[in-house]
Amino acid sequence: MRTLFCGLLMLFSLCAFSQTTITGKVVDQDNQPIPGANVVIIGKAEGAVTDFNGRFSLTTDQTPPFKLRVTSIGFSSVELEVTSDNQKLDIILEEAQTQLDEIVVSASRTPERIFESPVTVERFGLKEIKNAAAPDFYSGLENLKGVDINTNSLTFQSINTRGFATFANNRFVQLVDGMDNTSPALNFVLGNLLGMTELDVNSVELLPGASSALYGANAFNGILFMTSKDPFKFNGLSAYAKSGFTSQEAAGDNQYYDFGIRAAHKFSDKFAGKVNFSYLNGTDWWAVSEEDVLNPGRTRAHQNYDGLNIYGDEVSTNIRAVGAALADMGLIPSGAENLLPDENVSRTGYAERDLTDYNAESVKFDASLHYRPFADDFEIIYQGKLGKGTTIYQGSNRYSIKDFFLQQHKLEFRNDNFFVRGYITSEDAGDSYDMRFAGININRAWKDDSTWFGEYAGAYLQASLAGANSEQAHMVARQTADTGRLIPGTAAFESTFNRVISDPDFTKGAQFKDETKMRHVDVNYNFSHLTDDFAEVQVGGSFREYVLNSFGTIFTDANGPISYSEIGAYAQIQKKFADDRLKVTASGRYDKSQLFDGFFSPRLSLGYTMGGARNHNLRASYQTGFRNPTTQDLFIGLDAGRAILVGSAEENLDRDVREFRVNNIAANGGNDTATILGREAYENSFTLNSVNNGTFQKSDVSLVEPEKVQSFEVGYRGEVSKVTIDLSVYYNIYDKFIANETVIVPFYGEVGDNSLSLLAMQSGDFKPYQTYTNSDADVKSYGASIGLDYRIFGNFDLGGSYTYAKQDFDQASAPDFRTSFNTPEHKVKVSFGNTDLFENFGFNIDYRWSDSYFWQATFADGNIPSYSVFDAQINYRVPSLKSTFKVGGSNIGGKDYFTAIGTGYIGSQFYVSWVINN
Repeated sequence: MRTLFCGLLMLFSLCAFSQTTITGKVVDQDNQPIPGANVVIIGKAEGAVTDFNGRFSLTTDQTPPFKLRVTSIGFSSVELEVTSDNQKLDIILEEAQTQLDEIVVSASRTPERIFESPVTVERFGLKEIKNAAAPDFYSGLENLKGVDINTNSLTFQSINTRGFATFANNRFVQLVDGMDNTSPALNFVLGNLLGMTELDVNSVELLPGASSALYGANAFNGILFMTSKDPFKFNGLSAYAKSGFTSQEAAGDNQYYDFGIRAAHKFSDKFAGKVNFSYLNGTDWWAVSEEDVLNPGRTRAHQNYDGLNIYGDEVSTNIRAVGAALADMGLIPSGAENLLPDENVSRTGYAERDLTDYNAESVKFDASLHYRPFADDFEIIYQGKLGKGTTIYQGSNRYSIKDFFLQQHKLEFRNDNFFVRGYITSEDAGDSYDMRFAGININRAWKDDSTWFGEYAGAYLQASLAGANSEQAHMVARQTADTGRLIPGTAAFESTFNRVISDPDFTKGAQFKDETKMRHVDVNYNFSHLTDDFAEVQVGGSFREYVLNSFGTIFTDANGPISYSEIGAYAQIQKKFADDRLKVTASGRYDKSQLFDGFFSPRLSLGYTMGGARNHNLRASYQTGFRNPTTQDLFIGLDAGRAILVGSAEENLDRDVREFRVNNIAANGGNDTATILGREAYENSFTLNSVNNGTFQKSDVSLVEPEKVQSFEVGYRGEVSKVTIDLSVYYNIYDKFIANETVIVPFYGEVGDNSLSLLAMQSGDFKPYQTYTNSDADVKSYGASIGLDYRIFGNFDLGGSYTYAKQDFDQASAPDFRTSFNTPEHKVKVSFGNTDLFENFGFNIDYRWSDSYFWQATFADGNIPSYSVFDAQINYRVPSLKSTFKVGGSNIGGKDYFTAIGTGYIGSQFYVSWVINN
C-alpha cells in the first residue's frame, strides 16, 4: 500500500512539475492594449483571452517548446514560439486593412474565411458590438447590409432580409447558441426581448436568403446566429449600466435604464461555468393613430368609424336590420324600420393608451456548465436560459404581452468534429391579453351589443321624428346609447378592465393563455479529419416536436394539447481544386413533417479566388428552401374581431365551432342563431373581392401546403486599392406561396344557390374568415446589394452600403392574395468612426435612409413614408478602471418615424453607459 501511495505521489509531483505558465500582454502598433484577443496553443484546445488591459495568463501541461497563435478580429494573426516556463511575452498585432480574413461558421457549418464563403454572409463581431451607436447590440444589426429591422416596440424588434415578412417573420430563423428562440405558439422570433445578454455576445452571423439545405424548414429568407462567449476563454467578472431617456411626440420624455452582469470562471482545464443576468425597464412607444382603418379620412364623428388604435369600434351592424328585428319583436311599429338608414353603425371604442400602461421590461438570465472530461476538445455543455418580458406585439391584433415567460434548456455533446444537441423550449403567456378584445368586451360588460344597438336605433327614430337631420340624429343616438359608458380612469372602468383581461373566454374576456412546448434535437458529424485528402464531408439531422397548449385561446385545443413532429437529414461535401482557388460545395437535405409529404432541398455553390495576391473572389450559388406551415397556419382558431382566423389542418376544420346571432330569423328557419364550422370558410364562402364589387363569386381555398423557393445568386468579394467590396445579386422564384385569404361566410344557404346565401349577405348575416392557403400566383423577387469599407485619413473607418429589393407579382391577377413584401425598394447606409481618435477616445456615426414602401399585414395596410435616421456615440476608455464610458443616441434628429402600420412611432433614444471589464 505504501508503494502504491508513493507511486501516486510521485506521479502527481511529476504532473505538477510539468505545468508551464506563460504570461504576457497583447497591444496594437500604437501600443494600445487589445482586450478579448485569443491566445491559443496550436494543435490543442487550450488557450486564454486577454483582459481589458490586454494581459493574459496561460497554464498548460505542455512542455516547451510549443507554438501559440494570437488572433483578434480586425488584426492580422501572429504565431510565436514558447521556449521556457514562466516566459513573458509582449505581442504586437498589426491592424488588418480588410475584413475579409474574419472567420465565419454559418455559411457551410465549418470555419472558413468570410472571403471564401460560398454564399452571402454578414458578420457583427466584438469590435462592431463595442462601437455600435445604437442603444443595444441587437438594434445595431440594422446597420448590416441588406437588413431591415421592423420595430414593434421598444423591446421587440423583428429582422427582415429580402422581404416577405411581418413582425411574425415565419421565413426567418434566429438561433441563440444553436437554439431556435422562436415562440412555438405565437410564431414570432423573440428578437432580443428574451435573447442574449450584451456582455455575453461573442459574434453574430447572418445569412440572407434560402438556407434550408443545411438548416431545414423555415430557414427560407434568412437565418441569424448569435454565439455566446466560451467560459474557458472569456472568464472573469464584467458588468454594464446604462441609463437615459426616450423621447416621442405622443409619449413625451421617459426614463429608461438597462444593466447587466456576467460572471465566468475556469475552475480547471476540465470544468468552467458562467452566469448572465440583465434587466431593462422603460416606456414603450405609444400608438395613438385615430385614422379610420377602412376609410381613411373619417373621424370619430362618423357613425361607422373604425380607428386604427381605437378598440371596440370594430363591432358594427346594419342599423336598419336592427330596426327590423325590433319591429319583429313589437318594440317599434311595423314599417318604422324604414325610417332608419340602410348603413352600418359601430360602437364607441377605447383608445389603446387607455388599455395598456406601455411599460416595457426585459429580464434575462442564463447559466451554463462546461465539462471537458479529457481536457481536450471533447466537451459536455448544459445551458439554461430564462427570460421574462413585457412589451407590445402586433399580429392580427395588438397584444399587450405582460410577464411573458420563456425558458430553454439544452444539453450538448461536442468536439471539433461533431455535436449532438437537444433542447426544450417552453413558454407561458403570463398575463398577456388582446387589446382589441379588451375594448370590445369592456363595452359588452357594461352594455351588451343588442341593447346598445337597440337604444341607438330607438333614439335615432325619435330624433328623426322630432325633425333632426341624419347627422344630428346619429349624434343624439350615440349619446343616448353611450349614456353611463365606463370612463377610463374611473374605479368602475378599472374594475371591469381587470376582470376582462383576466378572462380567457373571448366572448367576454381578452386574456390569452399559452403553455406550448417545443422539443428539438440536432446532430452533425464532420468527417474532414478522415477525408481531408479527398474532400470535407458533413452529415447531420434534426427532429422537432410541437406540443400546442393554449387552452382554446389561440388554437383549437380546448379539449387538450395538439402534438405533431418534423424530422430531417442532410449531407454536404466541399472540395477545392486548381491550387485551392476553386471551391465547390454541394449539399442536400430531406425533411418530412408528420402532416405533409417529404421535401428535398439541394444547394450547389462555386467560389473562385483570383489574382496573384488572392484578394478577389467570385461566387455563384443555386439554393432551395422550404417552410412548413406554422402552428398557427395549421391549428389556429381565433376570433380576431374583424375576422375569424381558422387554420387549415384537416382535423382543425371541424374543431372550430362558433355561434352567431342572425338578423333574418325567418330566412334561417326560425332560429335566431347559426352554428358555423371552420370548414365553411374553405368550402362554403364568397371571395372578399367579389363581395366588394357585388358579383358574389364562390371562393376556392385549398388547404395549406409547404412553401418552396429557388434562389439564384452571384457575388464578388475583394479588395481594390484598399477598398473592401462585397457585392451580391439574387433572383428568387416562389412556389405554393403561403398567404392569407379573407373570405366571407354566410350564416345560411349554400354559396352559389343564388337565393338563401345572397339573402344572408343582404341581411348582414355573414362573417369574414381569414384562411391559410397557398397561392397559384407567380411570385418572384430579385435584388442586389453592395457594401464598401475603407480606411481613410490613417485610422478612420468609412463604410457604406446600398440595397435594392423588388417583388415581381401581378396583384390584379390575384386580387385577394397578399404577399406582405414589406420592404423598401432602395436602402442606403453609411458609417463613419474612429476607435482611437486620440488616446482612449473613439466615436462612431451611423446613417440610414429608407425608401417609402407599402406595408401589408393582417392588422392593417398602408404606406410607409421614406425616412432618415442618424445614430451616434462617443466613448472614452479608462484602463486603470478597466472601464469604457459611452454617450450616444439613436434617431438623434428627433423626427418620429414608423416602419409598420399600427405601431407606435419611433422617437429618439439617448443614453449614457458604463461598461466594466468587457
